[in-house]
Amino acid sequence: MVRANEEVQALLQEYADLIAITGGDAFKARAYEKAARAVGGYHADVSTLDAKQLRDIPNVGRSIAEKIVEYLASGHVSAVEERREAIPAGVRELITIPMLGPKKAMVLHEELGISSVDQLLDAIQQERLRDLKGFGEKTEENILHGIRLMQKAGDRILLDAAMDTAEQLVAELSRITGCARCGYAGSLRRMRETIGDIDVLVAAERSAPFMEALGSLPYTAEVIAHGEKKTSIRTTKGLQIDVRVLPPDSWGAGLQYFTGSKAHNIRTREIAVRHKLKLSEYGLFHARSGKKITSETEEEIYARLGLPWIPPTLREDRGEIAAGLRDELPELVQESDIRGDLHTHTDLTDGLAPLEEMVAAAAERGYAYYAVTDHAPDLAMQRMTKEKILAQRERVRELDRAHHGMRLLHGTELNIGPDGTVDWPDDFLETFDLCVASVHSHFNQSRQALTRRLVRACENPHVSVIGHPTTRLLGKRPGIDADFDAVFEACARTGAALEINAHPNRLDLCDDDILRAKRYGVKFAVNSDAHAVTHLPYMRYGVGTAQRGWLTRDDVINTWPLARLRRFLRKDLTVSSGH
Repeated sequence: MVRANEEVQALLQEYADLIAITGGDAFKARAYEKAARAVGGYHADVSTLDAKQLRDIPNVGRSIAEKIVEYLASGHVSAVEERREAIPAGVRELITIPMLGPKKAMVLHEELGISSVDQLLDAIQQERLRDLKGFGEKTEENILHGIRLMQKAGDRILLDAAMDTAEQLVAELSRITGCARCGYAGSLRRMRETIGDIDVLVAAERSAPFMEALGSLPYTAEVIAHGEKKTSIRTTKGLQIDVRVLPPDSWGAGLQYFTGSKAHNIRTREIAVRHKLKLSEYGLFHARSGKKITSETEEEIYARLGLPWIPPTLREDRGEIAAGLRDELPELVQESDIRGDLHTHTDLTDGLAPLEEMVAAAAERGYAYYAVTDHAPDLAMQRMTKEKILAQRERVRELDRAHHGMRLLHGTELNIGPDGTVDWPDDFLETFDLCVASVHSHFNQSRQALTRRLVRACENPHVSVIGHPTTRLLGKRPGIDADFDAVFEACARTGAALEINAHPNRLDLCDDDILRAKRYGVKFAVNSDAHAVTHLPYMRYGVGTAQRGWLTRDDVINTWPLARLRRFLRKDLTVSSGH
């Protein structure tokens, strides 16, 4: 379920927004934003900490610690409640729209009396916003896009939140007497980037103990439907979970059926019909006699249909059936193949943990190498200087000698400027082990300018990886409008890898883009973009996205031995083909 840290993070971020809406001190609002991020990424569960221990969290002072304690004890904070009461509920609804900040939301309410999304849509249609200072046609377009993003997201949640919930429920149901097997299925098992609801399957002879247990779980808000074989609940966070109990000998058929996707299942059922068989969640049967042929494992189901077992991440009807029939399914990259993380941050810039803690946590993950890539100076808020980065490099080299089982790489995340140039000069860039380059601003340039900007970064001889290439934030910010086919071609030509940013808010590149880029011969780096120790395990979501893009070990540079990786980072174009 959602960690207390994430609940507190949301509360502190809301308070920061409320301060901004009411015209409060901008410095105070920024302080609460920083504290929110720090709490969200903190390694320890804040619900186990007292006020003194909470102040050990970066950016959490006495006043903020007291508010956290108050919230954990009572479920509310009086200062937040007071701010909420001072602001119309409609304005609070408006600030949930991506691309619309709290100050603009307040202006809309005060000047035009807008207090709902529907009223805002009507005002845009009537072009009433254009008369307001700071608004215009471009602002209207951005707000409309934000509303579309919000409506598209609907009740869907990010992959990591769904995974946390599902894994906790599977663990609890697995402890119940009579459970032969238990696991999650559906879009979560396919590692879709957002999840609408969670499907959990149980293999057991008796369903009653499991159905009864669901109603008494602490995070169950209501039982939507209760049946002998299926019960649906809604959690306190509004997420629907469907739990089905199957006979143990139907486990494989049920897992295949409820994992989906719908389009993939239609294909498998069509094959079954051609073989004069019938496929359902209970097994594979002779169509005429009704006799069960097999049902216990997915492998047996697929084999009887003339197919190899198809990994869940491929089951989207994007050619996996045809590839399986030809015995041409890729051997997908696995998390265990990842030898290192090539994009991470420390508290020298916007990370939450010191270098030593990040390195130690990476070593615990068994990595062969690990890169530290703090921001370069063009992101002014990070206050990076050449002196700071060189001092960090010296410390990285010291730690490298101390961690003989894991080599440390000293890198930097460069900012790709509006014209495609990057922060540090060429002679200084040569001294880094690797350079990740990312777009962090000027998202609304023309398509031509954005394309030229990314291509120029690819062509920089010191840029090894293009970080979070589309810049999207799921449900909050769309990707930039660039000609990515031209960018993919430039990456293949220049030897720059494209990042699959594993942070659940990004998952950038997405699977569709990966499939397109792979056709150009591009190589990829699956990175966590960790800003805290707790972010390093996000790697699993990046690998899942890479699998959805049909990537193998050879496609992903951070599965390679260090010597081969180093040659690639120097843009030795022969190494991308394995020479």
